[in-house]
Amino acid sequence: MNISVVIPLLNEDESIPELYAWITKVMNANNYSYEIIFVDDGSTDKSWREIEALSKSDNHVRGIKFRRNYGKSAALHEGFQHTRGDVVITMDADLQDSPEEIPEMYDMIVKDGYDIVSGWKKKRYDPISKTIPTKIYNGVTGWMSGVKLHDMNCGLKAYKSDVVKSIEVYGEMHRYIPVLAKWSGFNKIGEKVVQHQARKYGKTKFGMSRFIYGFLDLASIMFIGKFGKRPMHFFGALGIVLLAIGFAILLYLSIDKIFYKTANINDRPIFFFGILSVIVGVQLFIAGFLAELITRNSYDRNKYSIEKII
Repeated sequence: MNISVVIPLLNEDESIPELYAWITKVMNANNYSYEIIFVDDGSTDKSWREIEALSKSDNHVRGIKFRRNYGKSAALHEGFQHTRGDVVITMDADLQDSPEEIPEMYDMIVKDGYDIVSGWKKKRYDPISKTIPTKIYNGVTGWMSGVKLHDMNCGLKAYKSDVVKSIEVYGEMHRYIPVLAKWSGFNKIGEKVVQHQARKYGKTKFGMSRFIYGFLDLASIMFIGKFGKRPMHFFGALGIVLLAIGFAILLYLSIDKIFYKTANINDRPIFFFGILSVIVGVQLFIAGFLAELITRNSYDRNKYSIEKII
């Protein structure tokens, strides 16, 4: 199979038939073998009914229905597990991503050898409350991760199948898939300017909470990328440094007390700093030890309650 199109969605019943027809038109025009996987992330409207109807009339359409809302990362992760195409395309269901971009993105993967091709909405039709935070987020993410993309969070992306099968997406990590892929050894990451449409139906799911959580997840990714397999190297090193500082301070105060008869060393601020350094150092060392045990006995966090699969 040439292409798997994975579409996570939440309450997009009005746009699903139009998006399906648009994708089908592009696929047939280019003679691709393909599948369209809709992942319903706990919709409360008629989205699943639309997906079921399309699947009955077209065997290219598949569907996954969550019992409740888990988030876009969960929907993408589950969709990735069911893909069969050599190239996986992700796009949003709100008709703001154009399926007309698929052939060129597919060629960049197959012919040019890219692992990931990320869309870049150079001209956007989003409100300023979304565009400004997005620019800040892209700048900070590129600086911290070394992955230089103009539009990290663009829903329209193309991947080699190996990429989506090799990474774990959870929390709000979907916006950092290129970073996750880089940490997994997929270094050929490109981007393509894509057409962006104004939202036709429904309302945006973007909010400031996602912006805040996104940066927290970035910090998690940076830590996991460097120390995920060896947390003791991070926590243990910090713990040893603080322990050494604390012991040095207390040793100095003890020598001062014994040999120079300094009175009331416990009234000196440096005494309490030394005690604090020892305590925090021990705690960090223990945290590193426990984290090491957890990573060596980790469990699959991506377990979701799925109601139906087509």
